[in-house]
Amino acid sequence: MTTIINEHDGKMTVEMSGQLDTLAATQAEKDLQPAFQSDCKDVIMNCNNLEYVASAGLRLFLALLKAVKARGGQVTITGMNDDIMNVFKVTGFSTLFKFE
Repeated sequence: MTTIINEHDGKMTVEMSGQLDTLAATQAEKDLQPAFQSDCKDVIMNCNNLEYVASAGLRLFLALLKAVKARGGQVTITGMNDDIMNVFKVTGFSTLFKFE
């Protein structure tokens, strides 16, 4: 699991790749701290190379959404594969996020 964060023009892009399983979620939470603590209102989650999300990974998505909304921003998810999108739909997460 890798997480790359870039900030440009007041927006933050987070690129996640690999499998966001229970073991990887602990490190991913540490890697995402800049996104949690940033002044950027909008966060774009690029999930083109994300292969799998466990419940611990869903928790991270939700925690990030809450942090971004608290500062008046929005989380947009791009490039999510069909399998992960189905998980988001079944859990109701698809209604919480903006998708492109």
